[in-house]
Amino acid sequence: MDRLTVPPVEYEDDFVLWVEQQASLLSARQFDQLDVHHLIEELRAMVGHHRRELGSRLEVLMMHLLECQFQPSHKSPSWLNTIDHQRGQIDELVRESPSLVPTIAHVAQQRYARARRMAARETGLSRNGFPLALPYSVQQLRDDDFVP
Repeated sequence: MDRLTVPPVEYEDDFVLWVEQQASLLSARQFDQLDVHHLIEELRAMVGHHRRELGSRLEVLMMHLLECQFQPSHKSPSWLNTIDHQRGQIDELVRESPSLVPTIAHVAQQRYARARRMAARETGLSRNGFPLALPYSVQQLRDDDFVP
């Protein structure tokens, strides 16, 4: 059964079916039937989601880089694997959305305080023992071979 022949579903009632119907309407160029208001909301939310994911991955990456730098005797394969995984996910995000690349420095600076706090908690070291400002460049954050 074609999604266009199914009675329109409300955005609030079944999100997945609503998205499928909106996609079918777009494909059929039935623009007058689109739920434009909710489509705009969802597109903006998608942008926010990608930016939040970039920030989250940068936080975890920076936390583990700090751990490696300030507890080098505890550097573990698990930390190194997490660093590698986060960089891979960041690379995938920017490959899919190159417009995120110029935001990396700003997002990393915004999220650094939390990464610093998490590193202190994870290591048991004083937060004051970690730099107040982000000590890594964007190039270092993205460099697969960089581990302090």
